[in-house]
Amino acid sequence: MEMLRIEHLSKRFGHHQAVDDISLSVQQGEIYGFLGPNGAGKTTTIKMIAGLLQPDSGEIRINGTSLAEQPNLCKERTGYIPDRPWLYEKLTGMEFLQFIASLYRLDPERFASAVPHYLKLFDLLDWQDHLIESYSHGMRQKLIMTSVLMQDQPLLVIDEPMVGLDPKSARLVKEIFKQKAREGTTIFLSTHSLEIAEELCHRITIITEGKIRITGSMETLRAEAGRHDSDLEDIFLELTGAWELKEVIAALKMAPAAATEATR
Repeated sequence: MEMLRIEHLSKRFGHHQAVDDISLSVQQGEIYGFLGPNGAGKTTTIKMIAGLLQPDSGEIRINGTSLAEQPNLCKERTGYIPDRPWLYEKLTGMEFLQFIASLYRLDPERFASAVPHYLKLFDLLDWQDHLIESYSHGMRQKLIMTSVLMQDQPLLVIDEPMVGLDPKSARLVKEIFKQKAREGTTIFLSTHSLEIAEELCHRITIITEGKIRITGSMETLRAEAGRHDSDLEDIFLELTGAWELKEVIAALKMAPAAATEATR
């Protein structure tokens, strides 16, 4: 079943075409990677899916429902985790979760079971009654994830989920995403961590300069890049025209060795 469909979506800011006529579809239970260099249009696209930006043209449908025609229903079905979460710092963690639950009319029984579960997973139980202003960036990220995961929405739209997380928490989040996908949740994931994308995503879209460069599985991307045994980093650099960076990196790695040799 198709959970997310984007058709001919475009967005311009002044003279800059941020998103240029992109179309894609994501199936139920799929983890779909949305990758690209800085300024490619990823976050603009994500904010349009989340209903935070109005497209100039095109259509977004969530579980068959038009976002433009029924925005409230679509937003109820969509959990959005931004790259820079903004939280009410004068609330405690629990007060913030209760506030979000009231906005989405979350069932009290669901709140009572899900919130302690995720707070325990994220090591936030002892912090739930502390003001958010005392939270680290990683703790804030885990709190915003809890506020979304507790709702069990069918579509999760996630922008850079691992920013600020320690290795233990990042591993935990990856396993949660895998479990949610197995249960039928659709995850639309944007990340600069190509290792995470390669591990998690069933399909990947690479976007450059507001246009979709390619969509497909790792096998499809390898074939397009002509690198049949390469990892996603090599493929990404090849498909985004940044392969020359590999030569620069190799030269930088060689520089200390060359300097050491010269002093002998």
